[in-house]
Amino acid sequence: MSERHIIICADDYGISPAVSAAIRDLIERRRINATSVMVAAPQFNRVEAAKLLHAAAKHAAVGLHVTLTAPFAPLSQNFAPLRHGAFLSLATLLRRAHLRALRPKLLTVEISRQFEAFAAAFGRPPDFVDGHHHVHLFPQIRDAVLRVTKDLAPNAWVRQCGQLSARRRLTDHKALLLDGMSRRFRRLAADHGLRTNPAFAGTYAFRSDAAYARLFATFLDRLPDGGVVMCHPGKVDAELKRLDHVTESREHEYAFFGGDKFARLLAEHGIKL
Repeated sequence: MSERHIIICADDYGISPAVSAAIRDLIERRRINATSVMVAAPQFNRVEAAKLLHAAAKHAAVGLHVTLTAPFAPLSQNFAPLRHGAFLSLATLLRRAHLRALRPKLLTVEISRQFEAFAAAFGRPPDFVDGHHHVHLFPQIRDAVLRVTKDLAPNAWVRQCGQLSARRRLTDHKALLLDGMSRRFRRLAADHGLRTNPAFAGTYAFRSDAAYARLFATFLDRLPDGGVVMCHPGKVDAELKRLDHVTESREHEYAFFGGDKFARLLAEHGIKL
């Protein structure tokens, strides 16, 4: 079996101290090799950024996790529409994006502000760009994300979420939706001269009783060299419970990536980070 090198990316760095600490631990132990940062999270700060830079050194990529959904709030002034001072819910944002009912100029300003906050915290542009709840793939939002990336981080790659596994597309409705949006996203990224990952995996229902080790093996199915596996490892704390419904499954993922079964699966599939 020919050896493949893949990217395992932990989303949501910065969402809470416990999640951030768990991600840094896995990076330091070289169990994952990328993380995307929520600069809009209330408790993200330059101390958390410095800790991550130290952990990542030269063996892990650090990207921007563009955040545009509730309960998070914008970094820019006068952003609209809002609800009770926060971004819209995921369902409402997705519906408005498909209706082309968002305001492109305000999207561009907010996304630019998040890029600027990343550069201020890390001293450089992001290595790659993706989106919380995959918002970077949505109509209107994708145009703003790609324009701002081209202007502020032209050497970054942008995450597309097309999956090569037909079985996952047919059995996972979320994977099917992301695959459809990613086709257009890949074409637009190419028009902007931006690189994308060749394949993507990692979606599931985030149920606490999910057999994650078994799921992870399916993520590796047909994943080519350079493919990206999204993950959400972490520890649960009060801040995470306040901001997100994905809680216990993060601890299961954290335990899996830190354990022996993960290392064996990579070896069995001829995969390295």
